[in-house]
Parts: sequence; structure tokens; C-alpha cells
Amino acid sequence: MLKTVVMALLAIALTALSFGLSGCDLPQVRAEDRIFLNLSLDFLGEYRLPAESQLEQTRIGGLSGLTYDRTQNQFYAISDDRSQYAPARFYTLKLATQANSPQLARVDVTGVTLLKNQQGQPYPTNRLDPEGIALTPSRSVFIASEGVKDQAPPFVDQFDLNGAWMQALNLPDYYFSNPDSQTPAQGVGSNLGFESLTLNPSGDRLFAATESALLQDAEPNYTGPIRSRLLHYLVGDLKPILVSEHLYALEPTPAGATFHGLVELLALDNGGHFLSLERTFTPGQGITAKLFQVNTGSASNVSTLAILKGDLAGIQPVCKQSLFDLSQLGLTLGNLEGMALGPILPDGSQSLLLVSDDNFNPKEPTQFLLFRFNQGRQKTS
Repeated sequence: MLKTVVMALLAIALTALSFGLSGCDLPQVRAEDRIFLNLSLDFLGEYRLPAESQLEQTRIGGLSGLTYDRTQNQFYAISDDRSQYAPARFYTLKLATQANSPQLARVDVTGVTLLKNQQGQPYPTNRLDPEGIALTPSRSVFIASEGVKDQAPPFVDQFDLNGAWMQALNLPDYYFSNPDSQTPAQGVGSNLGFESLTLNPSGDRLFAATESALLQDAEPNYTGPIRSRLLHYLVGDLKPILVSEHLYALEPTPAGATFHGLVELLALDNGGHFLSLERTFTPGQGITAKLFQVNTGSASNVSTLAILKGDLAGIQPVCKQSLFDLSQLGLTLGNLEGMALGPILPDGSQSLLLVSDDNFNPKEPTQFLLFRFNQGRQKTS
């Protein structure tokens, strides 16, 4: 009898599956819901540093990359200064919220660390263009430089928290200019190299991305999305190893824009989920910026391709999903370039901090924008 009942129930179940069940009978999960995290953001306020602030005889400005030190409850911010206003350096920052509230009150600059080259000396002028910074579990930092055209190549190097040089990552040859001027141009474009740098939470994977396409990847009269590249390294106790490289396709360039690029990448977990920040400048309209969720899980490995152009139908770029359009804030946006997860806020939510590079121009702000991830983790519309 029991066997007969079981067989009957199984037959009913198989019949239901054959004809399909309604959404009420069986939850339907979209493919994108399996790829992306269930995230949304709340805006918690803006803070601007006083123009032309100084600390320890250095001009505070050019803040282009952020990383958070959870053990010390402080941020490190790289200064995008080619040792022109002061020696190459990063700053220590403290974030303050309002009493018993997650609302942003201010950001205090509490320290400065000068970077030293392999010879133990401050970097000479125009020998680096620092843009990204990421803190390791061993309490050192990786720093990315876009390079300086005709004067210094791009790099991703490791430094201790006193600013002393430790080691350099090996970059693929096609990220550097051809030594023979008669050969086709290749390498990072001028001021378009490594702008994004991030470590996963476990600290054993480092990711660096270019702001725009490499010179050899650009095509005349091409109107499709800009093709940036994203490098993935295994890091830790051993010498860093390049694991893979992926194609990151930017959103279509808005009409009239004179700049459109990928300016920051932030690893959210150890499973290939990221936030990305794309920024656009359009004369007469100013700066716009958008946050995206990114997943690298199904992306093709293009590390064997020195040139990415022509028919790329067989190449899968990283997956992207829009998360937050910063123009919806109703603020005049600064030159946003840095982004980091921050402290757990008084209400128990995870914070996210963005910063803008003022280009050492008193008319441009060093702007901080604070967000929190919704506790319900519901997606924005």
C-alpha cells in the first residue's frame, strides 16, 4: 500500500514537471539572479575637504584610490601626484559619522606616507603616476601606476606601510610601448593605464584593470564599447602569478563625451563579484558616474591575445549589471576615482566610500560620498 502511494505521488510530480509549474508552485530564478548579488545602496551624505589643505608640508589632493584597514579603522588614499606638488605618497584617513547615526559627518586626514623606489629614495618627478591602492592581509599595499608617457612604464608594485618598495608584479609585454618606433603602437594609452586595483577579501587574489583600451586594441572609426582589460593575479607568500585576463566592455560612450573610462574596481567577495565605477566627462554637462555589479565567472581568458579587436564573437566579456546612477543624487559630482568598503556603521550596515581626485585644482573638490548596503539587500529599480 505504501509503495503504491509513493509511486502515485511520484507520477503526479513528474507530470507537473513535464507540463511546467506556475510561479506560485515553484520559485522561478532568473539567470542574472544567479550571477549577481542581491544588492542596493542608500546614500548617507557628502563631505568635501577644504581646498588646498596641507599636512606635513604636503598638498592634500589628487586622491585617486582608497583601501580600508579594518584592524585600525582607517583608510589609505593614494595621491595621484607625479611627485610634482610633493613626493609620491599616500594619506591616512579617518571617517566620522554623526552621533548614533550612519550619516556622514566628516573625513579627517591624519597621516602621510612617502613612497620610496627600489633604491630607497623618493620618486623623482614624472617617474610614476599613482592611481590605485590595495591593502594586503600582511599589512602592505599594492600600488598601481598608469605610467608616464615616454618617461616611465606602468607598474603594479608592492610597498610596506612605511612606503618602502618590496616587489613588482610581472605585467604582460603588450602593456608596454614597442621599443621599435616603426612597429604598430601598443601598450597603455597616455593617462589611460591602471586606474583600478583591488584585492579579494581573503587577500590572495589581486585584480588590476585599465581605464581604457590598450593602444593595439583600439580601432579607427570604432563605435562599440571601449575594451578595457582586467588582470587577475594570485598573490601571497610566493611571487605573484598571473592567473587570467578578461575583457571588460564599458557602457556605450555618451554622445559628446570627451572622456569615458573605467576608474575603479572593488572585489566584494572571493567568488568573482565586484563593483565597478565608470566615469564620464561631457563638456557643458560635467561629470557623470555609474556603479555596476560585475561577475567574472564566465568571462573568457584573453591573456594569450596581445590584440583584442576585429571579430570578438567567441570572447565572453565580464558580466555587468547596473547598480546605481550617481547622477540621481542631485549633486555636482567631482572627478570620482576611488572606492572602498569601509567600516560597519552604527546601524549595523556595511559602508561604501567614494572619493574624487581634485587634480590639484582649487576649483575642483576632494569629494567623499558615503553609502551603505541595504540591510534587506534588495535591488534598486
